[in-house]
Amino acid sequence: MLTTCAKGTPARIGTTGPRLPYVSVTPEEFRQNGYALIDWITDYIEGIEAFPVIDPELQPGDVRAALPAHPPTAIEPFDAVLRDLDAVILPGITHWQHPNFFAYFPANSSYSSILGELASAGLSVQGMSWITSPACTEVETLMLDWMQELLGLPQRFRSDSATGGGVIHGSASEATLAAILAARWRTTNGRVNLDGDTSSLVAYATTQAHSSIEKGLRIAGIGLDRMRMVPVDENFAMRVDELVRMMTADIDAGLTPFFVCATHGTTSSTSFDPTAEIATVCNANNVWLHVDAAMSGIAALAPEYRWVNNGLELADSYCTNPHKWMGVNFDCDLFWTADRAALLGALSILPEYLRSKAAESGAVIDYRDWQVPLGRRFRSLKLWFTIRCDGIESIQTMIREHVRLTELLAQWVVADHRFEVVAPHPLNLLCIRLREGNEATDSLIERANLTGKALFTRTVLNTQSTLRFSIGSRLTTERHVLDGWQLLQSLAQ
Repeated sequence: MLTTCAKGTPARIGTTGPRLPYVSVTPEEFRQNGYALIDWITDYIEGIEAFPVIDPELQPGDVRAALPAHPPTAIEPFDAVLRDLDAVILPGITHWQHPNFFAYFPANSSYSSILGELASAGLSVQGMSWITSPACTEVETLMLDWMQELLGLPQRFRSDSATGGGVIHGSASEATLAAILAARWRTTNGRVNLDGDTSSLVAYATTQAHSSIEKGLRIAGIGLDRMRMVPVDENFAMRVDELVRMMTADIDAGLTPFFVCATHGTTSSTSFDPTAEIATVCNANNVWLHVDAAMSGIAALAPEYRWVNNGLELADSYCTNPHKWMGVNFDCDLFWTADRAALLGALSILPEYLRSKAAESGAVIDYRDWQVPLGRRFRSLKLWFTIRCDGIESIQTMIREHVRLTELLAQWVVADHRFEVVAPHPLNLLCIRLREGNEATDSLIERANLTGKALFTRTVLNTQSTLRFSIGSRLTTERHVLDGWQLLQSLAQ
């Protein structure tokens, strides 16, 4: 283990003393099992292409049925656990890292990120406040500032700005909820914390916005009758004239617009809302503007795609996910706000047992006040490991290659008269359908997925069933995209 000989100088020693009766695994067994598990993970990742992306024959309950119905009555050897990983768990896995995984969204991982996650698990700190683990807080703050710089985000989001700062959430859904709660607090001048009255508050998003918007609003006490689904244009982006019309009607009815979500890269089609225009409307009406760039915001790591940030200068909050397109394994959502006072007003509760002189002095951040849960993990380590060990250039190269492959795929699709592209494709998602119609497209998606050779997901755009071909795996090459396309062609015969 490590002990401290002098400040900041660790030295390795062999034992901590007598073995405790409740510790079953010895340090040496942990080392041995850890080496075996690292080998297992490496073999899995390097050999992942040998697996079907998903086992189409797997039925609900199959995995559970392959495992004992009752817990073991004696300690089992680690080798037995690894054997069951191979025999039971792997056949029941949807292989998100597979090069033929074209469904949902990218969910990249990397060896560096996995090691960062391992370090976090080994430290096992509870980073709810600065005093519970200073490094957990300060590395996280630094990583949000590093990423602000790397993504070219507005300076007002930095931790050293007068009013802003960032935090790591588990997912964009959590970040959205935090933004909604901050908006609710600011619009009511904090009154909502006393009376809980949200009856006059109205929120706005497009019909293409992620379902987490509605979920967050529900949790915050905003019902469906106070959610406005703003129509979209031919490119599936928010129509600002419709937003203005809806806001005006609500104000005239005595209601209070308080929250707008603009999306930079919708899940269904990668559409981008005109955030600069939306921000002007929100600013004029003192409405909180949150920008959800969960899927596409990481593209800004490549300078030529910085346009994905257009309009953020007046946004109140913003989020994007390194666990989608940056090689940082799930979960890691980056959330920034330009109004930390509203966020703290909504979420800060300070019982005596959480007080500290450091926090009361204003010199530190207590991140428990930037999120809904109290407890929090040392998530920033895997981001820190990835940036330092993989470097940004390799991630930029991957992003550029995925965009190139998407454009190449679009050319192949256009050349086949049976198919059509149904939405713009500025980044790494291509939405296509069979001209034959919805039933034929739905059948194509189902039959392609049943082969186990690739995995696609379905959406609906303008009442048309659509196949989403999402290119984002770290392991995907041109060969894999061509194989996926040829599979669709053969099944369309």
